[in-house]
Amino acid sequence: MASTTASSKTGLLREALKTNEGIVRLAPCWVPRSFLMPGGRLKLDPRDLYAYGAHRGGIDERWFSSTTNAANGPGTPEDEGLSYIDVDGQRVLLKAAIETIGDEFLGSDVMRREGGWNLLCKFFDNLGPIPHHMHQSDEFARRVGQKGKPEAYYFPPQYNFKDNNFPYTFMGLEPGTTREEVRRCLERWNEGDNGILHHSKAYKLKPGSGWQIDAGILHAPGSLVTYEPQVNSDVFGMFQSMVEGRYVPWDLLVKDVPPEHHHDLDYILDMLDWEANVDPEFAKHRLFHPTPVREEAAMAQDGYSEKWVVYSTGHYSAKELTVFPGRTVTVKDAAAHGLIVVQGWGSVGGMEVETPSLIRFGQMTKDELFVTAAAAQRGVAVTNRSDKENLVMLKHFGPGNPDAAVFLQRN
Repeated sequence: MASTTASSKTGLLREALKTNEGIVRLAPCWVPRSFLMPGGRLKLDPRDLYAYGAHRGGIDERWFSSTTNAANGPGTPEDEGLSYIDVDGQRVLLKAAIETIGDEFLGSDVMRREGGWNLLCKFFDNLGPIPHHMHQSDEFARRVGQKGKPEAYYFPPQYNFKDNNFPYTFMGLEPGTTREEVRRCLERWNEGDNGILHHSKAYKLKPGSGWQIDAGILHAPGSLVTYEPQVNSDVFGMFQSMVEGRYVPWDLLVKDVPPEHHHDLDYILDMLDWEANVDPEFAKHRLFHPTPVREEAAMAQDGYSEKWVVYSTGHYSAKELTVFPGRTVTVKDAAAHGLIVVQGWGSVGGMEVETPSLIRFGQMTKDELFVTAAAAQRGVAVTNRSDKENLVMLKHFGPGNPDAAVFLQRN
């Protein structure tokens, strides 16, 4: 894109918001991970799975509506992990847009309260499991200048047409596990498999369900494609020394630990939320299923179905909207949100949408949008132009979504 001044970018964005009824189109944002193996189900052309170079790892993540830089170590491009708004081929960072005219994207109340778009949402897709790891709480993340990270999972059926190698996730620790047992695992780091999974339990993953994983809880996500709303942070600490025969460097355990504590096992163990990890009713408290936003028969009569798929915390929430063939529905939401279309084709507001079959790296698509607060509150007309197939999209909301408050009041 030709260089553009800040003022002309602002003018471009405002014109786009006016033309497209408060909705903008986002370009695909791909992120590699050097320590994982891509699962090949994100619609990215197989020729492009290593588009960043084999040394950077395969592309196993697509980030949505992101204003968060990927923490991928040396050699990471400065815009990796950041979403671009596309306006007739010209691109502006969503991060820059919210920093300059955030009131027009999120609403002045959210900007005053949050200071920006405090959400990171992604698909991740791996051939096998991720190492058993945790994300630091605010207390520990602040010590390295970052934010703590709770996260949620939902397994969209449209992307999980195959399970890949390990459709199970180890979560938490077995009740009765002691701190000393986990310490011994860390002490055995360079002796091969440190045995951390002997102290955990694997749960079979089911498409169409989801989990809530708070900061400080160990988890080793399995090989289903996962839709993952989370706090906008990329902090983590790996507690498993080998996964599928591949060595996990100690550096990935202490990536977000102050240097003076890189070999302080007490400090590292303190980062775990012990009570949550050894909860004897872990699944009861953390497994979630879609919940209709209103009476299903009434929605069906109006030509659609909408369900909450993430509703377990005030940090973020998400919905799955299905519009039936040939129908149009106007949907109101209380807050700005990003969306990704996972099935079908049609329009959202004045924007055409379609689910791509195959995406080349760098190619523009029509499956990802950002809906401003004003547009969401006014109501967005969604049309399914197919006479056979459902139009399905996932919508991700940042902290404090008023529509999701009812769930917090119940807890």
